[in-house]
Amino acid sequence: MDNKVKGSVSLFVARTFSGLNVNAMGYLLPVWIAPLGCVTVRLVFGAVAFWIISIFSKPETVTLYDKLKLIALGAFGIFGYMSLYALSISYTTPVNFAIFNAMQPLWVMVVSALLYHKSIEGRKLTGLAIGFAGALLCILSEPFTGTASDTHLGNFFAVLSSVIYSVYLVLSARFVGHVPIVSILKYTFTSAAVVAVVVSMFVGFDAPMFEGEAHYKPLLVLLFVLVFPTVVTYFLIPIGMKYLDSAVVALYGYVTLIVATSVSYLLGLDKFDPVILLSLLLIGASIYWVGTAEKNNGKV
Repeated sequence: MDNKVKGSVSLFVARTFSGLNVNAMGYLLPVWIAPLGCVTVRLVFGAVAFWIISIFSKPETVTLYDKLKLIALGAFGIFGYMSLYALSISYTTPVNFAIFNAMQPLWVMVVSALLYHKSIEGRKLTGLAIGFAGALLCILSEPFTGTASDTHLGNFFAVLSSVIYSVYLVLSARFVGHVPIVSILKYTFTSAAVVAVVVSMFVGFDAPMFEGEAHYKPLLVLLFVLVFPTVVTYFLIPIGMKYLDSAVVALYGYVTLIVATSVSYLLGLDKFDPVILLSLLLIGASIYWVGTAEKNNGKV
């Protein structure tokens, strides 16, 4: 299989699971498990899984300096992203979160420009402006909130999580290629898990789904979240990062948006709103605009 095709397929599958994860988390949080509690379970499960996988992988050749950088990246990027993700889902609707999450290509472009002095061409700036217009429309319209306790706060957390994950994508892309994927994941997830456990010791661990009689439905949903959106998705994303530009990797966040909104409407977790459709179209147009700019530069 061609490397670019391999990267594209990996990202498509990963982002499909990510889209399903948005709705799964919307179901679990905060009724069945508290946001930080869910983050802690995901990170500990992921860390253990990646350490087990590493046992059956080729011996790693990772320098101490790279290990320290990966540990820092996990504590900031993975823990920060998952925590804000969970908080956002707890306050806003799955569709709203997916909309802001889909802006990752735009944030990747800005982060790359700030950290590595990559120039932003006029075509990309136009795409950035269109994307901000779509997000601003969603914020100002304050669409249907029947399933949201605090839309504005949830949207704010969604924006922050999207920015932090974009920083993670840009920084972790520097390791892909010379550091084994499993090594990247086991060090980042381990440090993130340690931070989550320490924080949980202070704020508590609330998970009604583990209390009383067995709650099979939420347990099965949590199992899905742990295996597919956590382990499988995070394992596939670096494969895409290995063969595609970081902005294009973030571009696949649009798949998450499509899957999350489709499932949310089908399950009745969100109510269709013309303003939401317009926001989706604007953000979709901005991502397409940025994507074509990358292709014209020969990076795809």
